[in-house]
Amino acid sequence: MYTPSAISLSGAAETTPPVKTADSTFTPAQQDAIGKIAADYLRSHPELLIEMSQKLQAQAQQKQATQSVQAALSQQAQLLGDPDSPVLNPQGDVAVVQFFDYQCVYCSRTAPAVEALIRANPGVRVVWKEWPIFGGKWPLSATAAQTGVGVWKLGGAEAYHRYHAALYATGHIEGELTAADIDAAVKQSGTTATAEGGSATAALDRNNALAKALGIQGTPAFVVMPVTGASADNVSVIPGAVSQAALQAAVDKARASAKQGG
Repeated sequence: MYTPSAISLSGAAETTPPVKTADSTFTPAQQDAIGKIAADYLRSHPELLIEMSQKLQAQAQQKQATQSVQAALSQQAQLLGDPDSPVLNPQGDVAVVQFFDYQCVYCSRTAPAVEALIRANPGVRVVWKEWPIFGGKWPLSATAAQTGVGVWKLGGAEAYHRYHAALYATGHIEGELTAADIDAAVKQSGTTATAEGGSATAALDRNNALAKALGIQGTPAFVVMPVTGASADNVSVIPGAVSQAALQAAVDKARASAKQGG
Protein backbone atom coordinates (compact mmCIF):
# COMPACT_ATOMS: atom_id res chain seq x y z
CA MET A 1 0.00 0.00 0.00
CA TYR A 2 1.35 3.41 -0.97
CA THR A 3 1.78 6.00 1.78
CA PRO A 4 2.67 9.49 0.57
CA SER A 5 5.71 10.95 2.20
CA ALA A 6 6.03 14.45 3.60
CA ILE A 7 8.04 16.95 1.58
CA SER A 8 10.62 19.12 3.26
CA LEU A 9 11.06 22.79 2.43
CA SER A 10 14.06 21.85 0.30
CA GLY A 11 11.94 19.53 -1.82
CA ALA A 12 13.57 16.27 -0.65
CA ALA A 13 11.44 13.33 0.46
CA GLU A 14 11.32 12.70 4.18
CA THR A 15 11.38 9.24 5.64
CA THR A 16 9.56 10.16 8.85
CA PRO A 17 5.77 9.95 9.03
CA PRO A 18 4.43 12.94 7.25
CA VAL A 19 1.68 14.51 8.87
CA LYS A 20 0.20 15.57 12.11
CA THR A 21 -3.31 14.48 12.83
CA ALA A 22 -6.07 16.90 13.73
CA ASP A 23 -5.51 16.34 17.45
CA SER A 24 -1.73 16.66 17.37
CA THR A 25 -0.03 19.82 18.63
CA PHE A 26 3.18 21.62 17.90
CA THR A 27 5.93 21.39 20.45
CA PRO A 28 6.57 24.51 22.53
CA ALA A 29 9.69 25.20 20.50
CA GLN A 30 7.75 24.94 17.25
CA GLN A 31 5.02 27.21 18.59
CA ASP A 32 7.61 29.81 19.57
CA ALA A 33 9.22 29.65 16.15
CA ILE A 34 5.89 30.02 14.35
CA GLY A 35 4.90 32.92 16.58
CA LYS A 36 8.19 34.65 15.88
CA ILE A 37 7.78 34.25 12.14
CA ALA A 38 4.22 35.57 12.27
CA ALA A 39 5.20 38.53 14.48
CA ASP A 40 8.14 39.44 12.24
CA TYR A 41 5.92 39.26 9.17
CA LEU A 42 3.27 41.52 10.70
CA ARG A 43 5.92 44.01 11.80
CA SER A 44 7.13 44.10 8.21
CA HIS A 45 3.56 44.47 6.87
CA PRO A 46 1.66 46.71 9.35
CA GLU A 47 -0.93 47.45 6.68
CA LEU A 48 -2.31 43.95 7.29
CA LEU A 49 -3.12 44.83 10.89
CA ILE A 50 -4.88 48.00 9.76
CA GLU A 51 -6.85 46.07 7.16
CA MET A 52 -7.89 43.41 9.69
CA SER A 53 -8.87 46.07 12.20
CA GLN A 54 -10.98 47.88 9.61
CA LYS A 55 -12.72 44.66 8.60
CA LEU A 56 -13.48 43.76 12.20
CA GLN A 57 -14.78 47.25 12.88
CA ALA A 58 -17.00 47.14 9.77
CA GLN A 59 -18.36 43.75 10.80
CA ALA A 60 -19.11 45.01 14.30
CA GLN A 61 -20.83 48.12 12.94
CA GLN A 62 -22.92 46.04 10.54
CA LYS A 63 -23.93 43.70 13.33
CA GLN A 64 -24.89 46.63 15.56
CA ALA A 65 -26.87 48.25 12.73
CA THR A 66 -28.79 45.02 12.10
CA GLN A 67 -29.55 44.63 15.80
CA SER A 68 -30.67 48.27 16.07
CA VAL A 69 -33.06 47.91 13.13
CA GLN A 70 -34.57 44.75 14.62
CA ALA A 71 -34.94 46.55 17.94
CA ALA A 72 -36.63 49.50 16.21
CA LEU A 73 -39.15 47.15 14.63
CA SER A 74 -39.94 45.58 18.00
CA GLN A 75 -40.20 49.03 19.64
CA GLN A 76 -42.23 50.74 16.91
CA ALA A 77 -45.23 51.39 19.16
CA GLN A 78 -43.05 53.20 21.71
CA LEU A 79 -41.13 55.07 19.02
CA LEU A 80 -44.27 56.43 17.38
CA GLY A 81 -47.00 56.29 19.98
CA ASP A 82 -45.75 57.80 23.24
CA PRO A 83 -48.19 60.65 24.07
CA ASP A 84 -45.43 62.57 25.89
CA SER A 85 -43.21 62.71 22.78
CA PRO A 86 -43.83 65.83 20.66
CA VAL A 87 -45.05 64.98 17.15
CA LEU A 88 -45.12 67.27 14.13
CA ASN A 89 -47.31 66.23 11.15
CA PRO A 90 -48.87 63.22 12.90
CA GLN A 91 -50.53 62.08 9.66
CA GLY A 92 -47.18 61.68 7.88
CA ASP A 93 -46.50 58.37 6.11
CA VAL A 94 -42.82 58.31 7.14
CA ALA A 95 -41.57 59.00 10.65
CA VAL A 96 -38.25 60.60 11.58
CA VAL A 97 -37.59 60.03 15.27
CA GLN A 98 -34.75 62.00 16.86
CA PHE A 99 -33.07 61.43 20.24
CA PHE A 100 -31.24 64.56 21.36
CA ASP A 101 -29.85 66.71 24.18
CA TYR A 102 -30.01 70.51 23.93
CA GLN A 103 -26.40 70.88 25.09
CA CYS A 104 -24.98 68.24 22.72
CA VAL A 105 -22.57 69.85 20.23
CA TYR A 106 -23.38 67.31 17.51
CA CYS A 107 -27.12 67.80 18.00
CA SER A 108 -26.55 71.53 17.56
CA ARG A 109 -24.57 70.97 14.37
CA THR A 110 -27.27 68.64 13.03
CA ALA A 111 -30.20 70.93 13.91
CA PRO A 112 -30.03 72.95 10.64
CA ALA A 113 -30.11 69.70 8.62
CA VAL A 114 -33.19 68.53 10.51
CA GLU A 115 -34.95 71.87 9.99
CA ALA A 116 -34.09 71.77 6.27
CA LEU A 117 -35.47 68.23 6.06
CA ILE A 118 -38.73 69.35 7.70
CA ARG A 119 -39.10 72.24 5.24
CA ALA A 120 -38.42 69.97 2.26
CA ASN A 121 -40.78 67.23 3.48
CA PRO A 122 -43.95 68.77 4.93
CA GLY A 123 -45.58 65.33 5.01
CA VAL A 124 -42.94 63.68 7.18
CA ARG A 125 -43.94 62.82 10.74
CA VAL A 126 -41.29 64.20 13.09
CA VAL A 127 -41.08 62.70 16.58
CA TRP A 128 -38.78 64.33 19.12
CA LYS A 129 -37.37 62.23 21.96
CA GLU A 130 -35.99 64.43 24.71
CA TRP A 131 -32.96 62.53 26.03
CA PRO A 132 -30.87 64.77 28.33
CA ILE A 133 -27.84 62.51 28.63
CA PHE A 134 -25.76 65.43 29.89
CA GLY A 135 -28.19 66.24 32.69
CA GLY A 136 -25.85 64.82 35.32
CA LYS A 137 -23.04 67.09 34.14
CA TRP A 138 -25.13 70.13 33.16
CA PRO A 139 -28.46 70.10 35.05
CA LEU A 140 -30.07 72.59 32.66
CA SER A 141 -30.09 69.85 30.02
CA ALA A 142 -32.69 68.05 32.12
CA THR A 143 -34.50 71.31 32.91
CA ALA A 144 -34.75 72.18 29.21
CA ALA A 145 -36.04 68.69 28.40
CA GLN A 146 -38.66 68.76 31.16
CA THR A 147 -39.75 72.23 30.06
CA GLY A 148 -40.05 70.95 26.50
CA VAL A 149 -42.50 68.28 27.65
CA GLY A 150 -44.51 71.04 29.34
CA VAL A 151 -44.53 73.17 26.17
CA TRP A 152 -45.77 70.19 24.16
CA LYS A 153 -48.59 69.50 26.58
CA LEU A 154 -49.70 73.13 26.77
CA GLY A 155 -49.18 74.29 23.21
CA GLY A 156 -48.90 71.28 20.95
CA ALA A 157 -46.53 70.58 18.09
CA GLU A 158 -46.09 74.06 16.63
CA ALA A 159 -45.37 75.60 20.03
CA TYR A 160 -42.91 72.84 20.82
CA HIS A 161 -41.20 73.25 17.45
CA ARG A 162 -40.68 76.97 18.14
CA TYR A 163 -39.29 76.18 21.60
CA HIS A 164 -36.98 73.48 20.24
CA ALA A 165 -35.64 75.65 17.43
CA ALA A 166 -35.18 78.65 19.72
CA LEU A 167 -32.93 76.70 22.10
CA TYR A 168 -30.68 75.49 19.29
CA ALA A 169 -30.62 78.99 17.80
CA THR A 170 -28.83 80.22 20.92
CA GLY A 171 -25.77 78.17 20.01
CA HIS A 172 -25.29 77.57 23.74
CA ILE A 173 -23.97 74.04 24.13
CA GLU A 174 -21.72 72.01 26.43
CA GLY A 175 -22.65 73.80 29.64
CA GLU A 176 -23.38 77.22 28.11
CA LEU A 177 -27.19 76.93 28.16
CA THR A 178 -28.76 79.30 30.70
CA ALA A 179 -32.07 79.55 32.53
CA ALA A 180 -32.66 82.79 30.62
CA ASP A 181 -32.28 80.86 27.33
CA ILE A 182 -34.98 78.42 28.44
CA ASP A 183 -37.30 81.22 29.57
CA ALA A 184 -36.85 83.05 26.25
CA ALA A 185 -37.55 79.87 24.29
CA VAL A 186 -40.73 79.29 26.30
CA LYS A 187 -41.80 82.84 25.49
CA GLN A 188 -41.17 82.21 21.79
CA SER A 189 -43.27 79.05 22.02
CA GLY A 190 -46.26 81.16 23.04
CA THR A 191 -46.88 79.16 26.22
CA THR A 192 -46.24 79.67 29.91
CA ALA A 193 -44.76 76.21 30.45
CA THR A 194 -42.35 75.41 33.25
CA ALA A 195 -40.23 72.36 33.90
CA GLU A 196 -42.66 69.49 34.32
CA GLY A 197 -42.23 67.28 37.35
CA GLY A 198 -43.31 63.68 37.69
CA SER A 199 -44.91 63.08 34.30
CA ALA A 200 -41.99 64.64 32.42
CA THR A 201 -39.48 62.64 34.43
CA ALA A 202 -41.38 59.46 33.58
CA ALA A 203 -41.37 60.43 29.90
CA LEU A 204 -37.61 61.04 29.95
CA ASP A 205 -37.07 57.73 31.72
CA ARG A 206 -39.04 55.97 28.96
CA ASN A 207 -36.93 57.70 26.31
CA ASN A 208 -33.77 56.60 28.10
CA ALA A 209 -34.96 52.98 28.28
CA LEU A 210 -35.98 53.10 24.62
CA ALA A 211 -32.60 54.46 23.50
CA LYS A 212 -30.85 51.68 25.40
CA ALA A 213 -33.16 49.06 23.89
CA LEU A 214 -32.19 50.33 20.44
CA GLY A 215 -28.48 50.13 21.26
CA ILE A 216 -28.10 53.91 20.91
CA GLN A 217 -25.08 55.13 22.83
CA GLY A 218 -25.20 58.90 22.34
CA THR A 219 -26.88 61.89 20.78
CA PRO A 220 -28.01 62.69 18.24
CA ALA A 221 -29.55 59.50 16.92
CA PHE A 222 -32.32 58.99 14.37
CA VAL A 223 -34.77 56.25 13.50
CA VAL A 224 -36.47 56.60 10.11
CA MET A 225 -39.30 54.23 9.25
CA PRO A 226 -42.57 54.05 7.33
CA VAL A 227 -45.52 54.36 9.66
CA THR A 228 -47.05 51.23 8.16
CA GLY A 229 -45.24 48.34 6.54
CA ALA A 230 -41.96 48.79 8.40
CA SER A 231 -39.43 46.03 7.77
CA ALA A 232 -35.72 45.36 8.05
CA ASP A 233 -35.37 46.60 4.45
CA ASN A 234 -36.90 50.05 4.92
CA VAL A 235 -35.98 51.08 8.48
CA SER A 236 -32.82 53.11 9.15
CA VAL A 237 -31.16 53.68 12.51
CA ILE A 238 -28.60 56.48 12.17
CA PRO A 239 -26.29 57.26 15.11
CA GLY A 240 -24.38 60.53 15.33
CA ALA A 241 -24.39 63.78 13.40
CA VAL A 242 -25.91 63.42 9.96
CA SER A 243 -26.40 65.50 6.83
CA GLN A 244 -29.70 66.52 5.31
CA ALA A 245 -28.86 64.33 2.31
CA ALA A 246 -28.40 61.23 4.47
CA LEU A 247 -31.67 61.86 6.29
CA GLN A 248 -33.43 62.46 2.98
CA ALA A 249 -32.08 59.18 1.60
CA ALA A 250 -33.48 57.34 4.62
CA VAL A 251 -36.85 59.07 4.19
CA ASP A 252 -36.93 58.22 0.48
CA LYS A 253 -36.15 54.57 1.22
CA ALA A 254 -38.95 54.38 3.77
CA ARG A 255 -41.40 56.31 1.57
CA ALA A 256 -40.80 54.11 -1.48
CA SER A 257 -41.86 51.15 0.62
CA ALA A 258 -44.87 53.01 2.02
CA LYS A 259 -46.08 53.90 -1.49
CA GLN A 260 -45.86 50.24 -2.47
CA GLY A 261 -48.04 49.34 0.47
CA GLY A 262 -45.21 48.04 2.67
